[in-house]
Amino acid sequence: MANERMLMKGNEALAEAAVRAGCKCYFGYPITPQTEIAAYMSKRMPKCGGVFLQAESEIAAINMVYGAAATGVRAMTSSSSPGISLKSEGISYAAGCDLPCVVVNVQRGGPGLGGIQPAQSDYYLATKAGGHGDFYIPVYAPCSVQEMADYAVKAFDMADKFRTPVMILSDGLLGQMMEPVVFPEITDNEPEKEWACTGHGNKRRHNIINSLYLKPEELEESNRERFKKYEIEKAELPEVETYLTEDAEIVVTGYGASARIVRSAVNAARAEGIKAGMIRPITLWPFPEKAYADTVETAKAYLVVELSMGQMVDDVRLATSCKRPVRFFGRTGGVIHTPAEILAQIKQIAKEELK
Repeated sequence: MANERMLMKGNEALAEAAVRAGCKCYFGYPITPQTEIAAYMSKRMPKCGGVFLQAESEIAAINMVYGAAATGVRAMTSSSSPGISLKSEGISYAAGCDLPCVVVNVQRGGPGLGGIQPAQSDYYLATKAGGHGDFYIPVYAPCSVQEMADYAVKAFDMADKFRTPVMILSDGLLGQMMEPVVFPEITDNEPEKEWACTGHGNKRRHNIINSLYLKPEELEESNRERFKKYEIEKAELPEVETYLTEDAEIVVTGYGASARIVRSAVNAARAEGIKAGMIRPITLWPFPEKAYADTVETAKAYLVVELSMGQMVDDVRLATSCKRPVRFFGRTGGVIHTPAEILAQIKQIAKEELK
C-alpha cells in the first residue's frame, strides 16, 4: 500500500526499495553484516519476475552484474568491506564500459577480516580507490533506514542518468537497526538504453560493450570524455544536510551513522551555550564542498567525526581551503562514539579556539 509505514531493518528496506525501483537482477555472496540483503532478495526477486543468484564468489557476483548491466537491465550487488575489495576490479570494468549498476557496501571493521561491527573505514575505497584506473563513481551515504530506501531508488536513477556504477555506503549499524520506513513513490524514470547489448535483429548497428583500447590515443580520449561527465556530476549530484550552521562557530561534520550521534552532541553543546552546528555530507563523491566553503567566514574550527582513523578529514580540509583548524575524533574497530564523547571534544575546541 502506498505511504504505508513499515518497521524494517535497514538492509531489508534497501532491498525492498531496490525491487520497487525496478532491479531485475541481483547477484551476491553472503558476508556479515549485509547478508540480510541477499537473503531478502532470494525470496523477493523470483516473485517479481527478477533473477536472484548466489554467486560462487564476490568476484563472480560483480562480473554477473557487469553482464546483466550490459543488456540494459537494472542490476545490483551487495557486500561488506572485504567483499567490496574483491569486487573492485569488476567495478572498474563497469566504469570503463559506462555501465549503470548499483553496488552496496555495508561496512565492517578492518583491515583484513577485522570484525563484523560497524565501521566507516572504507571511505577511501569508495571515494578515492574504487578500482584501478582513472574513474570515480557517485557514492551515497544514508543515515537512517528511511534513507536506505530512498537512496536505493535514487542510486538506480542516477546510475541510468549518468551511465555509471553507483555505490551506497552503509555500515553494520544502519544495516541491522530497525526503524519505520515509508517507501518512496516510484515513477518510471528508466530511460531508453539504445547502447545496450540486446540483439540487433539486423535493424541497427552492433552495440559493443568494451573497456579495452589497444591504441593509447583512443583510451586517452575515452578517459577525457568520461571526465567531462564527472564535471557534470560534480555540478548536479552533491547533496548535504546542514543543521544550525548559520551562526555556528564550531562545525561538526560526520556522515552515515556517525551523523546521528553528531546531531545529539550538537544539541547538547547548544544547550550549554556553545554555538555548534553540523554538516552531513550525503554524497561522499562528489563531495559537497560548497557547504563547507559557505561556513568558513563564521566558523572558527571544524571537528570531523568518523568511525575510522580519519579519512574524510582530508576532504574537509580541502573544502575549507585550510582556512580554519580541522580537528578529528575517531573510533575504530567497531567501537561507536557516544554523544558525551563528541561533546567533550566540542568543549575542548571551544576552550582552545574561542578565546
